[in-house]
Amino acid sequence: MEYGLIGAKLGHSYSKIIHEMLCGYRYDLCPLPTEADARAFLEKRAFKAINVTLPYKRLVMEYCSFIDPRAKAIGAVNTVVNHNGLLYGYNTDYMGFSHLCDAHGVSFAGKTVVILGTGGTHNTTSAVARDKGAAKVLTVSRHPDPEKGELSYAEAVSSGAQIVVNTTPAGMYPNNGSCLLDLHAFPKLEAVLDCVYNPFRTELLLRAEELGVPAYCGFEMLVAQAVYAAEYFLSRKFDDAAGEIGRITAALRRDMLNVALIGMPSSGKSTVGRVLAEKLGKKFIDLDEEIVKADGRSIPDIFAAEGEDGFRAKESAQTARFAKEGRQLLSCGGGIIKRGENLRALHQNGVVLFLDRPLDALTVGGGRPLSSSTEALKKMEAERRPLYLAAADAVIPNSGTVEDAVTAAMEALDEIFSH
Repeated sequence: MEYGLIGAKLGHSYSKIIHEMLCGYRYDLCPLPTEADARAFLEKRAFKAINVTLPYKRLVMEYCSFIDPRAKAIGAVNTVVNHNGLLYGYNTDYMGFSHLCDAHGVSFAGKTVVILGTGGTHNTTSAVARDKGAAKVLTVSRHPDPEKGELSYAEAVSSGAQIVVNTTPAGMYPNNGSCLLDLHAFPKLEAVLDCVYNPFRTELLLRAEELGVPAYCGFEMLVAQAVYAAEYFLSRKFDDAAGEIGRITAALRRDMLNVALIGMPSSGKSTVGRVLAEKLGKKFIDLDEEIVKADGRSIPDIFAAEGEDGFRAKESAQTARFAKEGRQLLSCGGGIIKRGENLRALHQNGVVLFLDRPLDALTVGGGRPLSSSTEALKKMEAERRPLYLAAADAVIPNSGTVEDAVTAAMEALDEIFSH
């Protein structure tokens, strides 16, 4: 192996995609389940350069002839370069988190910072915060050690923190939706940074956005640390490292995020969605079809047996199931916006587009229990339109051909992913 990543479990690593997109060299994922496996690998030194992830970032330091002072201070190495049999260790996680903060104008100077978690990423983010002039850096743990000055989550709410950094796995795939902190208790909050990168918006970040607080995902940090690691791998600087980070982050977000279509019944979500999915290279999922598949009954039969509340519960279950995955085009039922939990699920890992078809072009009936008459359809449209507009990242007119709507959707996605 020339270049690659070692760690105990590497199933969901994006490092291979990032490195190969960036530099074109082959990058191998090398899972080493036990410490003995890791030691045997390091003793052979049969590589040019590697990245290191959990749980070997400290272990690898034993094999390094040189350790960068910053990595030594943090107590973790995530990048190792083999120079004629001598191993040199660096920590580009520090550089990645620093880039994330700088790229979005997060200033630590004179601020109180709360860091959730006590593991290795805590040490990295704490070092960045202190180096950038934080007045106070507080550590929060579910099992705090008072001798180390750690706080409980209950104690953290009275800290007056202006910046919150999450380094725990709370809210990480597949346990999406978990959040340990009530952000309403932080009236001075200026920014929230979450080192979790799957999903793109954890529950913590969604809550911050609802409060109007700038919130940033760890995916850009992941890309940045890989770019800086590649500089060590190749012993050369990129002409525009920040530009490379931005380019790859945008490209991968576009590739990995879901696109969800919302809108009135018969607005064309399935028809437009299938064509759009093919153009985007995403798997098409019709959530209404998935409800029927999972339940074994048609939607009218579910309504007849369990009412709208029974149907909505099934809809929410399928939305939660599919929205946590990626690279999909989700065609949503017309009433999906009636439950806030559905919108949270769609936004955690995707972009939401409102397919806006004129009222007079919508179909009455058609096996749709809530739009069985013209009057019912008009009333439904008046009630739901504000909800569609509030939920959507962009509005896509659908008053012409399917091709027109697909073109408008592609243009809207270009705009969204360019920022």
